[in-house]
Order: sequence, then C-alpha cells, then structure tokens
Amino acid sequence: MTVSKAMKTTGQTTGEKIDDASITAQVKLSLLFHRSTSALNTIVATNFGAVTLSGKARNEAEKELVTKLVNDIKGVKSVKNQMTIEESK
Repeated sequence: MTVSKAMKTTGQTTGEKIDDASITAQVKLSLLFHRSTSALNTIVATNFGAVTLSGKARNEAEKELVTKLVNDIKGVKSVKNQMTIEESK
C-alpha cells in the first residue's frame, strides 16, 4: 500500500502515524526502565496522541504510576487506563 493510500484509509498523515508510533515506543521504554512498572504486562495503543493502556497491574499504585508516567511523555494528549488489578495469590 502506498503512503497516499494509507493516508486515505486511516485518515492520518505520515507524520501523525510516526508520532503515534514514537509515543508508544516512549511509553514502553518508560515502563521498561521504571522499576515499579511492568512493560511486559502493559499493552499500549496510541491514536492521534490519545494513549489507551490495558493489561495487568500488580496493584492500584502501579496503575496510577503508569498513568502518571504516560501523561509526562511529550505528545500525549490524553490517557485512558483500562488496566486491571491482578488478584493476589
């Protein structure tokens, strides 16, 4: 698919697509390097700067921390955290 066809089907420009991919990568790196969060248990989707998080958090504190870390990333316009809390074993 050519770039012009991709823009017509998604409604995004190439710059917007790259920005969303960059935001997603920055979110994953931030979660990976912060010792109180799990990048492996967090699914990140970015659309026009709006980040949606899903997956599992160990507790409410981790879920809140993830939201704060993502909000601090340049280019993020909003964060919707749909992570669930893991049940203790």
